[in-house]
Amino acid sequence: MPLFDPKARTIAALQKSIDEKNVRINQYFDEIGRLYFGQFKNETEDVSKDINYRCEVIDTLYKEIEEDKIKILFEKGLKVCSSCKKENALEHTFCSVCGAKFENTEDLADSSPNA
Repeated sequence: MPLFDPKARTIAALQKSIDEKNVRINQYFDEIGRLYFGQFKNETEDVSKDINYRCEVIDTLYKEIEEDKIKILFEKGLKVCSSCKKENALEHTFCSVCGAKFENTEDLADSSPNA
């Protein structure tokens, strides 16, 4: 593998993005805990909107992480079967484990970071 392999750089950037999102998720979980504890200490305080907002952000970040993971697999020449969740080569039309038919591979190429 060349020292400046563009695929390796892309994968590293995506992994860094995932790591940063996981840090943010943990920060939001900490904030939710503090908000909930604050409400426990002061029962008249309603923090449900603040907690719900953070939960929505966490949910969005988890979805973005899954998208990044798919992009990493694509860079590695792989895709995941939606039925059995096993990795397969991009060129496969059917899953090598369960036999499920994949979506059009060209659609996946359109969503790649280098497309």
